Amino acid sequence: MSGFDHRAIEAKWQERWERQRVAEVDVRAAKAKYYMLMMFPYPSGDRLHVGHGRNYILGDALYRYQRMRGRRALNPMGWDAFGLPAENAAIQRGVHPRDWTLENIRVMKQQFRRWGILYDWSKEITSCQPEYYRWNQWIFLRLLEKGLAYRKRAAVNWCPSCHTVLANEQVTEGSCERCGTAVEQRDLEQWFLRITAYAERLLAGLDELPGWPEKVKLMQRNWIGRSTGAEISFPVPALDETIPVFTTRPDTLHGATFLVLAPEHPLVARLIAAHPESTALAEWVSRVKNTPRIQREGADTPKEGRDLGGAAINPATGERIPIWTANYVLPDYGTGAIMAVPAHDQRDFDFARAYDLPVRLVYVTDDGPQEGEALTAAIPDEGTIREGEFSGLAPGPDTVARFVAWLEANGWGRGQVTYRLRDWLISRQRYWGTPIPVVYCDACGLVPVPDEQLPVLLPYDVEFSGREGNPLARHEAFVATTCPRCGKPARRETDTMDTFVDSSWYYLRYLSPRDSQKIFDREAANRWGPVDQYIGGIEHAILHLLYARFVCRVLHDFGLVDFEEPFPNLFNQGMITRFAEQTGRVEKMSKSRGNTVSPDPIIDEMGADTERVYTLFLGPPEAEVEWSDEALAGPNRFLQRLWRIAERIDEAPPTGVADPELERARHEAIQRVTRDLDRFKFNTAVSALMEFLNVLSRAVEERSASKLACEQALETFVQLLHPFAPHLTEEIWERRGHGESLLESDWPTWDESRLKRERLTIVVQIDGKLRDRVEVDAGIPEKALRETVLASPKVQEHLAGREIVRVVVVPGRLVNIVSREGGS
Repeated sequence: MSGFDHRAIEAKWQERWERQRVAEVDVRAAKAKYYMLMMFPYPSGDRLHVGHGRNYILGDALYRYQRMRGRRALNPMGWDAFGLPAENAAIQRGVHPRDWTLENIRVMKQQFRRWGILYDWSKEITSCQPEYYRWNQWIFLRLLEKGLAYRKRAAVNWCPSCHTVLANEQVTEGSCERCGTAVEQRDLEQWFLRITAYAERLLAGLDELPGWPEKVKLMQRNWIGRSTGAEISFPVPALDETIPVFTTRPDTLHGATFLVLAPEHPLVARLIAAHPESTALAEWVSRVKNTPRIQREGADTPKEGRDLGGAAINPATGERIPIWTANYVLPDYGTGAIMAVPAHDQRDFDFARAYDLPVRLVYVTDDGPQEGEALTAAIPDEGTIREGEFSGLAPGPDTVARFVAWLEANGWGRGQVTYRLRDWLISRQRYWGTPIPVVYCDACGLVPVPDEQLPVLLPYDVEFSGREGNPLARHEAFVATTCPRCGKPARRETDTMDTFVDSSWYYLRYLSPRDSQKIFDREAANRWGPVDQYIGGIEHAILHLLYARFVCRVLHDFGLVDFEEPFPNLFNQGMITRFAEQTGRVEKMSKSRGNTVSPDPIIDEMGADTERVYTLFLGPPEAEVEWSDEALAGPNRFLQRLWRIAERIDEAPPTGVADPELERARHEAIQRVTRDLDRFKFNTAVSALMEFLNVLSRAVEERSASKLACEQALETFVQLLHPFAPHLTEEIWERRGHGESLLESDWPTWDESRLKRERLTIVVQIDGKLRDRVEVDAGIPEKALRETVLASPKVQEHLAGREIVRVVVVPGRLVNIVSREGGS
């Protein structure tokens, strides 16, 4: 019996789904709505590989399942088309970024089609098109009006190869994550969005996201980094200044023996000027300031410092303590200055020992050192305060609160909350991005571009070769403009926006993608929003998701949406890995490692359904899994077997006795697959279907069930399999005489009463090894089951000369007998 022609079947159904526009949704109605979304892809590479496919295949399986459950499922797709990767790829190939990007989109859409993935293409958006990025500019202008967008000079990470600013998160071990070039520090005028104004709301909102992985929520909590403590003022008499210091441990103030300033702190230059070795000190400070922040923060980076020669007064003790500067203190955390308490902070302790600075104990333990010089390591949170008005107190929140009140009463400080989160740097000195809509006028200063002049178009005729400098800055026709306020000559801003702006609100634009009058349809956004299920990689756990949560709150405050969280439910698919000969290790698929697998040969040889079933069967979808070309044969045999059974179904006897095993297997499969798909357990759902197919195959081959029972089981099977293998199941369904698509069929339901077994096969183990299988009545009492098992001839044979220690019963499944050598 010949197998099915997967090429013809898949082409047929792909053409039909496309022609019938089966995935299009009218968003004017939202009854039983289910808004699901894949994170839209970067079209910076020319082809998708099977590692990319996992995300989209998983999403399509979920979409088809929700459709069959009667949900009005919306599943749009678009393109995160701006950004440095696309621009660099285009430069390398000598083509324009726009042409490169749009061609990649064409190719990727064709790949989606070949995988059998259904999207509502009537809502397609492409972020590099003016009709989309116009609204990036509109959002920016509203933020500027509210004081949430601003420009300032700041030290930034600069990639000399990519010629652009990098966010801290785009620097890995001191190098650009894109090209590997060592990153430099530069002071530049940059645009920022004031995300810090939303820090507390972003943090609190994480508690309202039970549908998010705990790992992702923890990553965001750590990134926001809320710290509660006090800001303490240290007078510097020689400069007639005070140095404010934020600390989470004001209770250790009596142990502060020196201050450390960030090299960027404004008082550093004044202290250097009075220092006898000012030239050498200034050179050292300059070198540290030019070290990438990520490198300065690294746990393995040596802690270096210099004595600035000044002194501050510890307000608690009245003592003069030296002022230092060090590479590990950063200008934008707290106040850019720390009080060093080496007895109770390991980093301070290591620094004090390296530079022979004093160590003073505040807390002591009964059996520990009583003097700081005897310490071999810091004591962070043990012991009690040994003297003074706080004597006997132990470390903890209550003690910190008492110290804060004491500081405030004495006018030495105040309670304060700070955050690790920094404002969002959106300036990029590259061409391929959204132009920032402001101009600079000698008469008027900085002037926003009026709404009616949007979009500020990105010119096509730009010379970009990757050489130093922003190519937009060299485009005279773009730069030269007139001031919208006074009409005099002006200059356009030539920085473009970080592409995370594009992806911060795109889910709303899908709901009215052709609206030329407003950013999105507010009523549709509130009917369909927030997104019911969001799917994408964990690599976006911080930046994209945090920025999208921020912008959603901003839009909420502007009165445009009724919700603050854009994605209440988040699923992160795991990566597919493969052995890379270049490194000799199993690694994430990457062209640079030479370990990618193209889906095209697989689809040509075995079909898209084979790849889909294999991808979903590989392992838990949230886990990292290794790809194996050889293992594709298993899912292919599974589908071929289904085809043969479907062809032989007419061989079943027209009438006959009922087959309770087949009916039970049918209902059990419905239950297991449904529950697994509800929990995103695609791999175990495939396992359940394989078991069901075994029972159906046996019924057909042994002619143990009637034709009607076999047909019913087959049709249930193809319905359950449809989300995984849509082409083959549609073909079988149609050949069974159904006129509508499986997408329009009702998802099967199970009957609990049909799941009960009259007889059970119990596995019998002795000391963990399989020794027998016994068949018993369902519901047999445990005592009777033990007696039946122990009476088995095979069991008695293996227990000869041994003593039973205990019998472990797993109801309905297994009996394990634990034994030992018998006595003499």
